[in-house]
Amino acid sequence: MHSAKPTDVLLSARVSVRYGEKPPVLHDVEVSIRRGEVFGLIGQSGSGKSTLAMTILGLLDRKKSQVEGTIQFEGSNLLQLRERELRELRGCKIALVLQSPLSSLNPALKIRTQLKEAWRAHASGSASDCDAAIRAAMESVSLPASDEFLKKHPSQMSVGQAQRVLIAMATLHRPALLLADEATSALDVITQAEILTLFRQLNRTTGMSILYISHDLASVAGICDRIAILHQGTIVEVGPTGEVMANPRHEYTQKLMAAIPQIMRPIATATAASL
Repeated sequence: MHSAKPTDVLLSARVSVRYGEKPPVLHDVEVSIRRGEVFGLIGQSGSGKSTLAMTILGLLDRKKSQVEGTIQFEGSNLLQLRERELRELRGCKIALVLQSPLSSLNPALKIRTQLKEAWRAHASGSASDCDAAIRAAMESVSLPASDEFLKKHPSQMSVGQAQRVLIAMATLHRPALLLADEATSALDVITQAEILTLFRQLNRTTGMSILYISHDLASVAGICDRIAILHQGTIVEVGPTGEVMANPRHEYTQKLMAAIPQIMRPIATATAASL
């Protein structure tokens, strides 16, 4: 496993987010992600997980949301960057993989075209440079880089293949941080396991940090070094995955653990403990 020094922090955030006069979606949420680690953010639907990811990327509507706090990333406070500076960062330094690959990919464009556009957004070079980058990205997610495959449209692939293409696109520029927001929840169990293994392999081979966002505590047991439990917009528990799963302290975490099917609980706990 790729390990990081405790002081080697890639991203440090402490934020509150609200929409209009409504109660905060995130209330003083504090998250610290180290270089080279897979950090899990766990919480049920509506707890604010995706809001945190969108806040990090600067994708919240600034006219409709109020964001307070700081998000330090490689020496910059992301909340103080202009839109032009954020566009330079998105997809290059910080990348995003969403839940539904067939919705995220453009159905009208061939896979090669979409990968080329992603490459040219943050790189300049010859056609051969672009082709080499695409080939390397496809190989890193165990997909063929043949002309036959790259000429396909998203609808001509399985959901699992489309998700791998999306991950290849997100990691094309070797970002320091990958945000995976419910990236396996639309997949069947076997494909989900394959994608989780892929995330861990990318983490180990490139040193890329991953913020893995999920509502499923069991699914993160095999890949996350540390996890934070988000409940009603607040972090209620954080720590090494094995410790949190083996000895959950907060009542909500205990309920999450109790929700894991009895037959899966020893497996999930043992897997987390081995990290």
